[in-house]
Amino acid sequence: MTRIVAIGDVHAEYGKLWQALRHAGAADASYLPTPALRSGHLRVVLLGDLVHPKNRDAYTRLTGIEDYDARNPDHLARAAREQIRALSRIRRFTEQAGGYVIVLRGNHDQAALDHKFLLGNASGIEHAEFDPERGGKALPDSLAEWLGGLPKEFVIDGVHFAHVGPAPWLQEYDDMFYQSKESKEWWITNPDYLERAGYRFGVYGHTVMKKGIRVFEDYGFALIDALDLGEYLDLVPLPDSVEWEIMRFAQTTDAG
Repeated sequence: MTRIVAIGDVHAEYGKLWQALRHAGAADASYLPTPALRSGHLRVVLLGDLVHPKNRDAYTRLTGIEDYDARNPDHLARAAREQIRALSRIRRFTEQAGGYVIVLRGNHDQAALDHKFLLGNASGIEHAEFDPERGGKALPDSLAEWLGGLPKEFVIDGVHFAHVGPAPWLQEYDDMFYQSKESKEWWITNPDYLERAGYRFGVYGHTVMKKGIRVFEDYGFALIDALDLGEYLDLVPLPDSVEWEIMRFAQTTDAG
């Protein structure tokens, strides 16, 4: 019986990511995989959007710059440098975990790679820190290759994990993705997508859960973009059901 720890959008909240992993028994104090993780008794799925802080306060926590300005090359360089350092640590962790950590590629991760779309956050900050044409610093080749090679979805024991939702077109981060409301509203307008796709349970991020993780039991899926609230989802796929529990951890000022 394998326990799966699913963690929603990271958005550069690296301290909270490591707090969640330690709380779940997946990482130790030295940022290394625990024996439970390396043995496969425990698995971890990160739902993507590893980069780009959600708001101005988050940029300040990341960079230490009180009035972060996305037009200031020095600020951009600091934001890029801190995220590159954290991404390198996450990549090492996944490599040391022996295949038992799955990291999915979110739309913000894709935007940090190809710069086709300039995304922003609720504070009005544009995420330009990885775009050299806007004064940012490109990801190192090794990290860009790793990020670009991450899958967009993962299935285990009939449980589907993706950044956005269960329909294939929700994983295409193209013009239609950004022009349509479906990526944010599918769970309201088409909650039967999961059943139609043939999965028995689904776990998704992308849509901010301001009041914490929501599990839609009638339709068999969970929306878990709530790491900033100190929450992640525990799952155990059983032969006839999927057991789940919303987990909460005490948040500290660990920068990650």
